[in-house]
Amino acid sequence: MDAYRRHFLAQAMAMLAMPRAFAAMPHLILLGDSIFDNGSYTGGKPDVIAQVRERLPGSWKASLLAVDGATTRGIPSQLARLPADASHLVLSIGGNDALGSQQVLRAPAKTVAEAMILLGDAAGEFEANYRKAIGACLARGLPLVTCTIYNGNFPDRQYQRQTAAALAAFNDAIIRVGVEHGLTMLDLRQICSRPEDYANPIEPSSIGGAKIAQAIVRTVTEPADGRRGARLLGAAH
Repeated sequence: MDAYRRHFLAQAMAMLAMPRAFAAMPHLILLGDSIFDNGSYTGGKPDVIAQVRERLPGSWKASLLAVDGATTRGIPSQLARLPADASHLVLSIGGNDALGSQQVLRAPAKTVAEAMILLGDAAGEFEANYRKAIGACLARGLPLVTCTIYNGNFPDRQYQRQTAAALAAFNDAIIRVGVEHGLTMLDLRQICSRPEDYANPIEPSSIGGAKIAQAIVRTVTEPADGRRGARLLGAAH
């Protein structure tokens, strides 16, 4: 009986210890849009979440809550599905907000100054929504990494230049908010900078996804070295 009792107590103690062990396992969560939820565009090749999981240390796990087509307004609903053991958040959002404002590029304007005001108004509306999304993420009390909006790969070179110039206003908002909160930011404009990084003009290919995954894993797993304040990181940091 004593031996049985000792075995039972040992089993019970092991079971009680299991939740702590699982809680100690870092759990990375990807939030946002098709920059992370790009499985529909890779032609059967690995998507971002698969490549993140492949690169993470064995003591880590990762989940995808990002949804293709999402905007800043959709982040609270993604956070509502946040696992209880989530430990790190990475957010890439804003591209679809910018697409929703692309009529600014075609709006008539008599002067460059008038065009800049139109763009500024669109970027201002985006910033207000982006701040709410960031606030919702920060309210979870977890480390947060954010991403800029990349420039895409449009076949029309003139439209590509126009888009990059317009996105600079949106990215300025992303970077300023990140600096205000002392966040680490990944500059996807530098990370996805070649045509093969894109499956179409606005979605990352498996090649681009590998670069994004590498940057994410390197950033969230790097050892703490006392660095403080905001950081904007590119492809090789």
